[in-house]
Amino acid sequence: MLQIGIRRVYNNGMIQYKSITYGLLTLSEVRARISDYMKDRESQRYQVVIGTDSQRKNGSQTDFVTAIIVHRVGSGGIYFWNRTIDNKQRVLKQRMFEEATRSLETAQKLLETFKENGISDLDFAIHVDIGKRGPTREILSEVVSMIRGSGFIVKTKPDSYGASKVADRHT
Repeated sequence: MLQIGIRRVYNNGMIQYKSITYGLLTLSEVRARISDYMKDRESQRYQVVIGTDSQRKNGSQTDFVTAIIVHRVGSGGIYFWNRTIDNKQRVLKQRMFEEATRSLETAQKLLETFKENGISDLDFAIHVDIGKRGPTREILSEVVSMIRGSGFIVKTKPDSYGASKVADRHT
């Protein structure tokens, strides 16, 4: 569906996430699958990771993929992802801020759905595809401060697998 220059997968007006295992899901259904996954082995430690990656496509289009990963520490994990094609032109630094903002928005919405269902003790982290080397190093402290200021743990390259490996797989 094309809407104000942005294409997303919708189901009755709700953004859908994709999963190799579960197919298309709304954010509420993602929360339910995550809850089930964590209940399967309650004694394990879990971390919920949100990461976004982007690639420029066809000149002016930008392909954004946001991944929600549930890492069962020491025992693998599951993930869900959403793609958005945006027709706005952005330079690299603008894309990095947009990636961080999309990850923050997704984390906040997911956290809200957990809280609505009585779950508030979760280990959330935002992974950003920037680091101390390369062209994005100039905005590293600003992006990290933005995420920390929103109350989330932040990981950067080379530890940001949520953005640089999982989300990147689908861009």
